Amino acid sequence: MKFARKADHIEICINKDVNSTKIYWDDVQLLHRALPELDMGSVDLSAELFGKKLAAPIVISAITGGFEGAEKINRNLAQAAAAVGVGMGVGSQRPALENPELALSYEAVKEFKVPLVIGNVGAPQLVAQKKRPAFGIEDCRKAMKMIDADILAVHMNFLQEIVQPEGDTNAAGCLEAIGAVAKQLPVLAKETGAGMTSDMAHELRMKGVKGIDVGGMGGTSFSAVEYHRAVGRSEATLSRLGETFWNWGIPTPLSIIEADVGLPMIATGGLWTGLDAAKAISLGASAAGFSRKMLAPAMESAEAVERELRMLIAELKAAMFLTGARSVEELQAVPYVVTGHLSEWMNALYWEEPEDQ
Repeated sequence: MKFARKADHIEICINKDVNSTKIYWDDVQLLHRALPELDMGSVDLSAELFGKKLAAPIVISAITGGFEGAEKINRNLAQAAAAVGVGMGVGSQRPALENPELALSYEAVKEFKVPLVIGNVGAPQLVAQKKRPAFGIEDCRKAMKMIDADILAVHMNFLQEIVQPEGDTNAAGCLEAIGAVAKQLPVLAKETGAGMTSDMAHELRMKGVKGIDVGGMGGTSFSAVEYHRAVGRSEATLSRLGETFWNWGIPTPLSIIEADVGLPMIATGGLWTGLDAAKAISLGASAAGFSRKMLAPAMESAEAVERELRMLIAELKAAMFLTGARSVEELQAVPYVVTGHLSEWMNALYWEEPEDQ
């Protein structure tokens, strides 16, 4: 089946090792405040993102769609997101745009009042690929209408594409294509695990995107996901590429700092706890995105997803209390310390040669 890879991705993410080998969130520490001087019950987690009010600065990031089984996952995610009051994105809607009968696996989101809904198309699909024509603005409108999306994520996943047997590897013209869509629709520029640099974030801002999902290294490696698929197909070259580029990218915490160009930012990439969310927001993110963390609960039930979301919110609230932050805005000003491998990254990236004396 043309989109069997979507089912492959879910099976691999559940059953195989697809983690980056380094957890960069362990290298970020928030400074404890011995006397928070506030009532924990007064901590306000509410946030606004892309004009929508959230009960907490959390987004269920893009996971899946377009295959048998995805409808249940998306329905469970949407039901829980609506109950808790957080945002939600769907996986790439390319399958449904090319095969409308697959739209049901995404449309389940519309059954619930999710406060922020994020559509999803791929940057590689906005330009011509081999024998396939580019998606146009009407395709993007269809993607948004399919789920009543508030904003459209345009995902950049070229690391994954180079390892996919079906990979779309023409990137020429993608920036201009994103800009063309952003002139007519609200666009969220979304990386998918390889991170973001300052210059790229600035270029995207100049093209009119409304926000950036930094999608940094440190969580699920889609090079690793495609490595497992390639091994299963005895694709020697693609297997080798997947293994070689397993840890390719820019760490998520560093990506947040780099991509801070005055736009709302969603931090995705290796976040596993509400404390990770607090760290991301302290670094400058507007909200924290969770993807694979939510996959197993979503395969179980909406109630399981809701339980996990409420746990994340409890952890985030505890971190805010222990740092003396009464609100998300105050959390963004909480001091942090960077150590370990992430500190080495920052020292190397921001080191300047001293001026001659």
